[in-house]
Amino acid sequence: MDDERETGGEAMELELGPYRDRVDARLERWAEMDLPGRLKEKDLSLWRTRKGRVTDMLGWLSLRECMRSQMDDIIDLSRQACSDGITDVVLLGMGGSSMAPLVFRKTFGVADEHPDLTVLDTTHPDEVSDEVRGVMERIDPSGTLFIVSSKSGGTIETMSLYNYFWDEMSSAVTDAGRHFVAITDPGTPLAKLASGRRFRKTFEGSPDVGGRYSALSAFGLVPAALIGVDVRSMLEIAFDAWEGAAASNIRRQEGLVLGAALGELAGAGRDKATILTSDPLQSFPLWTEQLIAESTGKDGSGIIPVTGEPWLDPSAYSSDRTFVGISLVEEDKVISERLGELADAGHPTMHMIMEDRMELGRVMFEWELAIASAAMILGIDPFDQPDVQAAKELAWTIVSEGSSMERGEREVSTYHLDEPDELMAAAEEWAEGAQEGDYIAIQAFLGCRPEVQDELGRLQGDLLTATGLPTTLGHGPRYLHSTGQLHKGGPNTGLFLQLVDRTVDLPVPGEGYSFRDLTRAEALGDIMVLNERGRRTLRVDLDDEGAEGVAKLRDLLNVMFQTRVVSLLA
Repeated sequence: MDDERETGGEAMELELGPYRDRVDARLERWAEMDLPGRLKEKDLSLWRTRKGRVTDMLGWLSLRECMRSQMDDIIDLSRQACSDGITDVVLLGMGGSSMAPLVFRKTFGVADEHPDLTVLDTTHPDEVSDEVRGVMERIDPSGTLFIVSSKSGGTIETMSLYNYFWDEMSSAVTDAGRHFVAITDPGTPLAKLASGRRFRKTFEGSPDVGGRYSALSAFGLVPAALIGVDVRSMLEIAFDAWEGAAASNIRRQEGLVLGAALGELAGAGRDKATILTSDPLQSFPLWTEQLIAESTGKDGSGIIPVTGEPWLDPSAYSSDRTFVGISLVEEDKVISERLGELADAGHPTMHMIMEDRMELGRVMFEWELAIASAAMILGIDPFDQPDVQAAKELAWTIVSEGSSMERGEREVSTYHLDEPDELMAAAEEWAEGAQEGDYIAIQAFLGCRPEVQDELGRLQGDLLTATGLPTTLGHGPRYLHSTGQLHKGGPNTGLFLQLVDRTVDLPVPGEGYSFRDLTRAEALGDIMVLNERGRRTLRVDLDDEGAEGVAKLRDLLNVMFQTRVVSLLA
């Protein structure tokens, strides 16, 4: 990659096969119209959407300058936390507020003498019982700092978790406010709450930076600094290529090259972007998944991100795939070899290589450029999320009105393991509706206990092998803030398998609902909106069987596929 950069070649490795001319032509058009210059000027007319307008949310392009004014405060908070003996940081957030911090923690680890970071982005009762209660059992309250992170300042999951921990900390320490930090946009309910309860610090986000584009804003950099990441250097590195000497050569801008390829390939029918990473970067696809799905999945169009799948023989993949590899230079052999095999089988591939972990911010910025520019090709506004609000509003109605919960559960068909004949018949009808170009989305409102996660991974592999369809796995309610927009607003090519259960419960302090009520309402609201949009859904209640229930479902589905349903690729 270095040789290519030095000789003026492309900034990433591409094997596009017959699509190469199409991508080259797009890059030539972008060079002629000075796309980099117009992006730096924040020219909204670049996006010609079906609605004729685009949301004014281009602040992420200038975060290098904007964040310099906050950088001293961010670094000071990290120093104070270390000197005050803070040993644990717990971040409460969803979607754009949680994904980047999670990736930073898993990629960088924790520097010496810095506190550890736990990211809580679930309200599932099992997770609440294990993780939330577990946090209070394993931490020293006097040495713990909570980050309440919400752009809107009213995210129901985040504020429910906050209510729980505020109640616990108020009983455990004399000055609870000193143990809380808020990250939110100016003037939000959370900003007012933080002021009234005398939080240690409030960091303001930029109203013109959307949640999924906020990794290099306070939402990502505050938790990164607390675990010891050199955030000042990471931010500078992130923008060096964009603003440096190579900026005038569009083929040396990885983000724009990637965006041209993803957009053109999606337009040519290869709209399943499958992300592969080396082990140190294995959490990165969680972040790209939200960025891709929420930015492009609307107006009946979009790019479907596929992450976490087991690998198949390259010849077994459907012809709607594109493969993107991301690896560290010292560990890129496995990914390089895999991409080579896929290219030999006729699949377009792209490979981004990082010199070291400090380039993570750069790669995030390049992906933001890529998805925003791919949206230009698809005629999509990448900065709005019009189909997310419908499910949120319905979930709130359900959770606040008990009768709505009962009525909704009567309206939605739900199948049970102890009624195998009915379940098998419904599953067969659901699977037989699959067509070439479809994908399967597992929506698991089951918590993330290791044994459950393992069985869900096996279920994902079973569905992939049996049908040949790209298969995704999302945990509720997390996925509602990432791929939920794509599921409801993107192309009607998804088969949705929603898994719910009946587990322990925990009340939300100060509210008239519990964590179980909230999770049930969100699952129910989501599938009701999917059904209203004409999506193909199958809802299975595993009762209280957890991992064993997933295993039983796998057995039933495998029998069905072996005896009644023929693979689309057979």
